[in-house]
Amino acid sequence: MKTISATLWVESHKVIKSKIFWLSIIFFLFVVFMIGLLMFVQKYPNLSGKLGMVGTKAMMLRLGDSNWKNYFNLLSQGMAGVGLVGYGFLTCWIFGREYSDHTIKDILALPVSRSNIVLSKLIIIAVWCILLSVIFFFFGILTGQIIGIAGWSGKLVLQFTYKFAIVSLLSVLLCTPVAFFASYSGGFMAPMGFVIITMIAANFTGLVGLGPYFPWAIPGIYCTPSGTEEIHLGMISYIILFITSLIGLLGTITWWRFADQK
Repeated sequence: MKTISATLWVESHKVIKSKIFWLSIIFFLFVVFMIGLLMFVQKYPNLSGKLGMVGTKAMMLRLGDSNWKNYFNLLSQGMAGVGLVGYGFLTCWIFGREYSDHTIKDILALPVSRSNIVLSKLIIIAVWCILLSVIFFFFGILTGQIIGIAGWSGKLVLQFTYKFAIVSLLSVLLCTPVAFFASYSGGFMAPMGFVIITMIAANFTGLVGLGPYFPWAIPGIYCTPSGTEEIHLGMISYIILFITSLIGLLGTITWWRFADQK
């Protein structure tokens, strides 16, 4: 227990003292700002021409009425997208930096269980991602209040909170395969490529009706507003996602424990 506490302490300080920690917060705030801007344009359509591409994009998306229901749906979908890419890149950094900074050999030489090192990194990733989700959530609500969106109700907030929490959790679970590719490849490029490929594949499988069986498409499908999509998730969808996450976890631990690290 003391060993994993020590590794958690080290990993947390690596993150807090890094620039990417604060950049990730800024990035998530920026995404919320852009979603709020789209809803603002939807509320005041006469401004669309003055805002150039942003206004045109808002009109093309056909976001519906400027109300909290549509805004919450947009925030959930934004979380699914930014979670898939953002959380994946954070995982790339947590595991890949040990190779780029040439500290991997020093870490492996420590009298510490390699499994504890992996678990500590994954716990820090989970906490980091949850923190970003919480920031995204509250800043999203604050932005909506500032814009003055109509239709606020406690029931909508509870529904959004539940959906948002599930989407965030599903996105966090998909970090483990990225951790495996970062460890296996020994760097940033392969896992980042993996994140981009899964993002593209998630959109493609959704178009052809295979989204419920592709793990990286499941968070996006889950937050799709009811009545706008014929694709539905079943228990098999969540089982596939959890198995994928478990395989990524076991694969990463196995690689760190038994692979020939050079």
